[in-house]
Amino acid sequence: MENVVIAKNSSPLDDDITSAPPSSLLPPPPHKRAAGGWRSVKYILGNESFEKLASMGLIANLTVYLQTRFNMDGIQLVNVFNIWSGSTNVTPLFGAFLSDAYLGRFRTLLFGSMSSFLGMVILALTAGIPKLRPPDCYGESNCQNPQDWQLAVLYFGLGLLAIGAGGVRPCNIAFGADQFDTTTEKGRAQLESFFNWWYFSFTMALVVALTAVVYVQTNVSWVIGYAIPAVCLFCSIVVFLIGKHTYIITKPQGTVFIDMAKVIVAACKKRAVSLESSFGHSFYDPPLVESDHHVAKLTRTDMLKFFDKAALIADPSELDDNGLPKSSWRLCSVQQVEQLKLIVGLVPVWFTGIGCFITMDQMNTFGLMQAIQSNNEVHKFKIPPGWMGLMSMICLSVWIFIYEQIYLPQAKKRSKKNIRLTMRQRINVGIVMAILCMVVAAIVEKNRREAALKRGTLVSPQSILLLLPQFALSGLNEAFAAVAIMEYYNNHLPETMRTLAGAIFFLSFSASSYFNTAIVNLVHHATSNHGTKHPWLGGRDLNKVKLDNFYYLIAGLASLNLLYFNLFSHRYLEKHIDKRSEARHEDKELEMNETA
Repeated sequence: MENVVIAKNSSPLDDDITSAPPSSLLPPPPHKRAAGGWRSVKYILGNESFEKLASMGLIANLTVYLQTRFNMDGIQLVNVFNIWSGSTNVTPLFGAFLSDAYLGRFRTLLFGSMSSFLGMVILALTAGIPKLRPPDCYGESNCQNPQDWQLAVLYFGLGLLAIGAGGVRPCNIAFGADQFDTTTEKGRAQLESFFNWWYFSFTMALVVALTAVVYVQTNVSWVIGYAIPAVCLFCSIVVFLIGKHTYIITKPQGTVFIDMAKVIVAACKKRAVSLESSFGHSFYDPPLVESDHHVAKLTRTDMLKFFDKAALIADPSELDDNGLPKSSWRLCSVQQVEQLKLIVGLVPVWFTGIGCFITMDQMNTFGLMQAIQSNNEVHKFKIPPGWMGLMSMICLSVWIFIYEQIYLPQAKKRSKKNIRLTMRQRINVGIVMAILCMVVAAIVEKNRREAALKRGTLVSPQSILLLLPQFALSGLNEAFAAVAIMEYYNNHLPETMRTLAGAIFFLSFSASSYFNTAIVNLVHHATSNHGTKHPWLGGRDLNKVKLDNFYYLIAGLASLNLLYFNLFSHRYLEKHIDKRSEARHEDKELEMNETA
């Protein structure tokens, strides 16, 4: 500490006051807690819990809202829901691009949460202002369709929610993973449990809170029911900002999308060059710059050799006097090529994920329509149809709790090491749960429809509780398959590509929604024409269609997905990135030893 300068006319008393004490007498500086770790993650999980509470408070009952307040029939309802759901899962790609290239994960999360908040406010306004929606139906046949401008307001609110999801979904998992030091054994162990606890935390919040939210929406007021998620989104923003001082906030490192485009263009330009006849030529593989010390150095692999042409120095004139490429769109580094290979290597498992998630889409639409036309009175208490989705969340949470807190500790105690279920095992179980979900749903729907037709009423006398098994199986499908696939994406890609991993994960949900929309419309077109007496889908009344046949069709597609996974895509579950990371850490330790 520098001494204080004393004026010439100061007195001895002044000297005693103004002179700095010896450094040995100064109290030690307060210990500054390190950023990151579980200390930061608790705020991130809090933000995620409130955000999921708000979004699921909308999704869980959106089917009921569109049918009862916007008078949409079955096909229009499914199309609107699936297209919106697909959009909320495709916008994360753009969010990942903005996060990696310009904004960073912290600001992308913040702006995304704000957009979602505005979208929820607009949805609450459509519920609170009667002119923003069509008048209520008077009987089943006297329903007025919404006007175009009313649909425009609805779609604008849903669009803001989709934009918000684009900022939140690719970054929340990646930003939480940023808080752990994966170069240490402790950090890797914490990250391994983080994925399960990420799912567990917001799911438990949903189970506790959505019970009240959905009940309020259905039995009290749609205005209050949509105002509650809006308030939750506001709380999510507040919690996220409170924890800012604890976060590890990394700067944007550049987007991999541009690098991917460069590799593809460069490889196409050199498509005539033969790798086998390129003896004597070398590959452009510069060392990582000092600022990229946290980036995993990827070595060249033999898979997808066509892309290796992008890094092949076919002509010395491709390099300038400093040994750098004259055109980055003609010559790329091995690092850029291998990053693209890693992403392409995800595709086979990505298709498996689409097959798993299609089943979950059925429960969000047709499953809730079944609940609307079932007897929801149990001991004089009316169960809101939106509560059916809670069964999925409960099963997901219970399984994760049993797996993390009971199975793993007991297995470790017996074998003295961690024995986790493999990704292949978990994905297989998830696909089987998807098949069982559709078969059970078909059996229950056939019985529900026959009971309603026998009585001659719109609402079947069959209890709504009989729908619980199919929603439980849907939750187990997510607990096994979705968590395993999410973990695979994050382990397969390097730390710097985790935002992209989150975007790819949600892109599979998007693809499943769009694919499901196509299937629904094709089935409706094929079964409602040519004088078919009982189409499989269509209209507001499930009693006039054979939804059970459609469920059997989806079960058949899930069975094909099981064969595809075990015969082909399971081979891509190898975690090559772990081996590369270990090699990188060994090289780093060797360099440190040589320096010492």
